Amino acid sequence: MLDILKTDKTIRWAALAFLALALSGLVIDAWILNNLMFGLARGLAVLGLLVLWRTGLISFGHALYFGIGAYTVALLDTFAGVTDLVLRLGVAVAASAAIGFLLGFILRKYRGIFFAMLSLAFSMVLYGILVKIEALGSTDGFSVSATTIFGWKPETKFPLFCAIVATAVVAIVCVQFYLRTTLGHLTTAIRDNELRVEYLGYSVAKAIHIKYVISAALTGAAGAMLATALGQVDPDSMVNWTISGELVFITIMAGPGNVVAPFIGGIVFEFLRTYAFEWAPQAWQLIVGGALLAIIFFLPRGIWSIFEKLMARIKGSQG
Repeated sequence: MLDILKTDKTIRWAALAFLALALSGLVIDAWILNNLMFGLARGLAVLGLLVLWRTGLISFGHALYFGIGAYTVALLDTFAGVTDLVLRLGVAVAASAAIGFLLGFILRKYRGIFFAMLSLAFSMVLYGILVKIEALGSTDGFSVSATTIFGWKPETKFPLFCAIVATAVVAIVCVQFYLRTTLGHLTTAIRDNELRVEYLGYSVAKAIHIKYVISAALTGAAGAMLATALGQVDPDSMVNWTISGELVFITIMAGPGNVVAPFIGGIVFEFLRTYAFEWAPQAWQLIVGGALLAIIFFLPRGIWSIFEKLMARIKGSQG
């Protein structure tokens, strides 16, 4: 882990960029701060999807873990009075990882559209449960009280913003470290030829299972952070199939090229949706959909490909 921190340029540049982003929270308007928090939170979930995507797996049901993370925060707050951010996040990640571990035994057997649709089915089961059971808030959901950090109750959202930024940096470092391990290197190998991976002595099913649990944990953290920042959870905004669609949307928009890309995609998506709704309240979905089509046609590797081209030009001019 320490070697990666010293030698990996992605980690160094990401840390500097996120530090600058955290400091910007001191001077930017409140609505911009909110959008950044929401974008970074969704970026955590997209980072989880990225781990699966590089293996050739697309999940249309990650709202399941997004909702588990969000509702864990709400239930801890409502029934146990837990407001500490670290405890909320830790329990949400543990709950999401545990459910991901159990469902992983089923999902690791499937590929392609079967994996995608089965994951969607599980998420809609949770949606149906939340809508029907009044003790879980039904369609109204729960409000989430203001968070505390080790007993300290911040008067502004800036400390929470810094905590979300710090969580994003930790997630980037951990996933980058994972991708450089033997199991991480199997990611593209599994996508290209599962049979050869099996011949090398590795279990594809176990590898996919581990990746699925990591993905679930990251998405649960995202749901917990968004619930804390938003102060409200309900089935339609946290668990419905449209949330899974948004996460896949951002994954395509960001591109799979780098572990920082999901957070850029999440932030771009939040501002795109905000301005689209302001300019055309009746047709904002059309604008967002048009933007995705433009990215697919002109930037097939996502927004991150712009940064790749810029870095290539800089290296070329230096050489």
